[in-house]
This record gives sequence, C-alpha cells and structure tokens, in this order.
Amino acid sequence: MKLSSLFGGVVSKSLLGAALTAAVTLFPGAAGAQAANASAEQGASGYPSKPIRIILGFPGGGGADVLLRSVTPALADELGQPIIVDNRPGAGGNLAMDAVARAEPDGYTLLMGSPGLATNPFLYKDLPFDPIKAFAPIGMVGSVQNVLIVRPSLHIDTVAELVRYAKDHPGVLNFGSSGTGTSLHLAAELFKRDADVNIVHVPYRGGPPAMTDLLGDRVDMMFNVLPQALPQIKAGKLKALAVTAAERAPTLPDVPTMEEAGIKGYTATTWNGLLAPAGTPPAVVNKINAALNKVLSSPDTKKRFDDMGQDVVMDTPAEFAQLIKDETAKWKIVIQEGGIKAQ
Repeated sequence: MKLSSLFGGVVSKSLLGAALTAAVTLFPGAAGAQAANASAEQGASGYPSKPIRIILGFPGGGGADVLLRSVTPALADELGQPIIVDNRPGAGGNLAMDAVARAEPDGYTLLMGSPGLATNPFLYKDLPFDPIKAFAPIGMVGSVQNVLIVRPSLHIDTVAELVRYAKDHPGVLNFGSSGTGTSLHLAAELFKRDADVNIVHVPYRGGPPAMTDLLGDRVDMMFNVLPQALPQIKAGKLKALAVTAAERAPTLPDVPTMEEAGIKGYTATTWNGLLAPAGTPPAVVNKINAALNKVLSSPDTKKRFDDMGQDVVMDTPAEFAQLIKDETAKWKIVIQEGGIKAQ
C-alpha cells in the first residue's frame, strides 16, 4: 500500500519525512543494511573513474610479468580505464606487497600476487604486513606446472628409481634451484620431505643459470617451471620424470604426475593472482573479479596461455583467499622443518 493511500491521497513532505524517520527508528537494522547496500552499489557503479596501477614484485620480462601483461589490455577494455603495470622487484616480492598493503583501499592500486604471499612470512623476519590480513584477494590469473627434470647422464628414468638411488646414496645427489626460498627450491624441499630422501641444495641467482649447470652435468636435477624446461625436454637434453600439478600437462601427456609416480598428495605449482589492499569495498573487488574472469574465459586468452604453458584458472575472491590460506599452511611446515631462511 502506498503512503498516499493512508492519508486520502495527500501526503505533505513533512509528514512523509516523519513517517520515514519513524521507520528508521523502528527498524534501524533494515535501514542500516539498505544504506550499506546502496553505498556499496554506488561505489561499484562509479568504479573505475581513473587509471588502475598493478604492482608486481618481479622484473620485467619474467614469467609473472609476461603473464600479467598478456591480460591487462583486455582487462583495461572491460573496466574502461587504462592499467599500468608497475614492476618493483626486491626482497622476494616484499617491496611490492608492502607498497600495496599501504595503499588506499579504493581499487586503484592492486597487487599481482605470487606464492611469496604464502611463504615469505616464514622466510623473512619482521615483515611489516601480514599477507593474510593485509590484502583482499580478487582472483587467480594463472597457474603453471613445475616439472622434475634430471640430466640424462644420471641414467634414471622414473621417480621411483630416483628415490631408490637417493636412499641408497644419501647426500650424493644434488639439485639446483633459482635461489633459497624460491618456489622452485621449496618444490624440491617438499619432494625431499615427502619421499624421505637426503638431496643437497645448490642455489643459483635465478632459474637460467641453474638450468645451464644442469645441462652441463654440474648438478643432477631440479624443479623448474614447465615453459622454461619444455624446449630442453623436447630436444632430449633433459629428462622429465614427473609434473607437479594434480593432472598431467597437455604438453607432456606421457609424463606422470607426482601422485601417479608414487609421491602421494604432492602438488607444487607456481600461481599468480590479483589482490587489493584490505578494506577495499567488496563491490569493487567483485567488479574486478567479474571483469578478470570474462577476460580469462575468452578463446584468445586461452590460446595465449597455452602458448606460454600457463593454465587458465577462474575463481571467486573467496576461493582465491582459501587457496592462499591452504598454501600458507602447507609451506609453513616445509620451511620450518627444513630450517630454510631467505638469502
């Protein structure tokens, strides 16, 4: 029933105002919820009204940088504003994370997050931010498999043979990595723990020099992201024993997963996703998530990701937040049991 019907079709502004005031007094919770919803909707409808900056904690030309720049043009079109990629390498991604954690929570400064969100709290002392509390996850951008590779002259063809040799010769085998505390190092530490073997770590300043020494028979094995290792595997210069995701890689259909190879429950992927500062309005977070997932669902994006060896991952902010929590719990155990500290 309309208010005008209650008063013979004539309602003065003052009487209507009094009626609304009475409604707010009688039902403050409902009025507050309506006001909050209206405010959230208004904030999302006006967003974005200026360029968006995405800060990335790694140099230009690296895997995460190439991945991000492959989606930003289409994401900018969806959101109707330019997107600026701001590379701020250093301290394992901590400089970028700290900058976004301190930014205004308005959706105009975002983070291209990586597994460092889950691992850095246990590698670095006195971080000025809590990765779980400092950010509002938006959504995954992509995920890439790692692959366990060995030098062919090792004459080992399966994970089972590798584990057996490592158990029979503790401390003899070694593995290269892109640096202490990096995702490739931790993938190997997880393997050591789950397989219960003693293999010596040889850290390098990045993946390429580690690959060079593996190709030169100066180290025995390493975990590397699949796109970087694939050309050498295809050329027969390195031998792939297993991939590290839950499913086989389409580019290496004959190579088993770690689970299939006998290391039960093992997964170790390198993922990236967008996050905003904590306190960013949920409506803004959801708007970016919807635009991102629309970009990720396009055939053009899938082809670009296939060419890069990336897996398309579309999820909700809540699902991405849960992934970060799960990864944090998993890597905390590996890092603390292994006594690992960042270089």
